[in-house]
Amino acid sequence: MTTLRDITRRATIVTTALIVGLTASYAPSQAAEGEARTTITDHPGAPGTMLRQFEDLTGRPVGDLDKVLAVDTGGRTLTGDQLEALAAGKEVDGVTVVGTIPGGRDVLGTTMADLADGAHDGSGDSGTATSLLFSSSTPDGREWCLTMCVASGKTIWQCLLSRRTGDVIFTLDFAGSTTVGETKAAFEKANGVAVDGPYTVETFSGDGEPSADEIKMLLDGKDIESMRRVATLDGPDRGWALADIAEKSGVVYAKTRGHLFTLNLPILGKILVFCVSQDGGKTWKCSAKQWGGF
Repeated sequence: MTTLRDITRRATIVTTALIVGLTASYAPSQAAEGEARTTITDHPGAPGTMLRQFEDLTGRPVGDLDKVLAVDTGGRTLTGDQLEALAAGKEVDGVTVVGTIPGGRDVLGTTMADLADGAHDGSGDSGTATSLLFSSSTPDGREWCLTMCVASGKTIWQCLLSRRTGDVIFTLDFAGSTTVGETKAAFEKANGVAVDGPYTVETFSGDGEPSADEIKMLLDGKDIESMRRVATLDGPDRGWALADIAEKSGVVYAKTRGHLFTLNLPILGKILVFCVSQDGGKTWKCSAKQWGGF
């Protein structure tokens, strides 16, 4: 039987940004909670000035500049999902990423016009981007800031910063002989909070391990494409081994199998734990969101 001493703990920071769509015709207005807005007249050092202004406005650090994206939206209004996709390096239909510039002190000291051509080369006359997307993060990785600056005239840039503390997802490794009760106890210890249950366990099957984004979706109670739900069992016994749950749920074989446990945190509601195995149940990787307190 596996004890808690045999468990290897790994923590993965999954961070998402709260992003608001902007267009080239953007005009500043009252910012929503968690956001801040400012107007910058372009000058040498404008990017650094802009970020310092946001620190003064919010009273919190914006972190280190990771990268800057010069973006041509074609005058379109972008949704929050589209902006998040751009920041993550994904393509968005109808939007052109003119260039991606690595962050650094020298970038903070240049002009917005210099960056608008997608390169930090000292040239400010050939800019084709209507927007600049500044991505920065705090050193511990728990907060990601996204600042969208939109050209308004030749030298004026309207900028909006959004930030959100990231969700911390714990991932623990278990042997197949680890029981349901031991799995629950491990996450209670990692989270520093006692939970009731599990009340149900849902079994999933698929052809490959779900991505980090898909695991986060499962922990948010959403369905994913790579695995399908094939069984639901109420009141799983805490003495059952993880390797035996699929059979007890009536699932004979699956190349990749997963189990989603529903537990309860008194007053605050349910907590989900997802476990996945790709070797027939010999080893398991289980994930749950960190409880951040009241």
